[in-house]
Amino acid sequence: MNNTKDIKKNFKTIDLAYMALGAVLITICSWISIPTAVPFTMQTFAVFFVLSTLGGKRGTVAIIVYVLLGAVGVPVFAQFSSGIGILLGNTGGYIVGFIFMGLFYWLIVGLLGKKIWVEILAMIIGIVVLYSFGTAWFMIVYAKVNEAVGLTTVLAWCVIPFIIPDLIKLGLAVALARRLSPALKIQ
Repeated sequence: MNNTKDIKKNFKTIDLAYMALGAVLITICSWISIPTAVPFTMQTFAVFFVLSTLGGKRGTVAIIVYVLLGAVGVPVFAQFSSGIGILLGNTGGYIVGFIFMGLFYWLIVGLLGKKIWVEILAMIIGIVVLYSFGTAWFMIVYAKVNEAVGLTTVLAWCVIPFIIPDLIKLGLAVALARRLSPALKIQ
């Protein structure tokens, strides 16, 4: 009977370790960036990889941990930035949108199973949700600080340049996760 309690305790510890490593991976990949209005980073790759490797629940929690670390001042965001001001700024909606991406991934994979086409579909839907949320956020915050800007302009600044790179990152992340998951023995 004691062994059952120990196994459950270790499993929870393992989950916490995986989620922490997921948040660290997202952090490291966010630091790899090319500065623009919305920085080009490897952050999206890490989010895809973490979701595919850890699954929806643990992956989403890792994303939430990452966002919360940044909110309290740990420099986890692009260009080693942090703080609630970043989250409330123009591009904060794209960071917060990662949480919604994780939730949609978790929901879709939970309903349809972890088949490769389901994962890819869930991530594509997640990225559309991320883009939508982030773009709406950008437009609202930008209009308060500057002047109103049109949807076409914001899409040209914040979405269109990222579509192809994000799809490439998605494909690489899923392929790498499929390859590494058996070796990592993540269930």
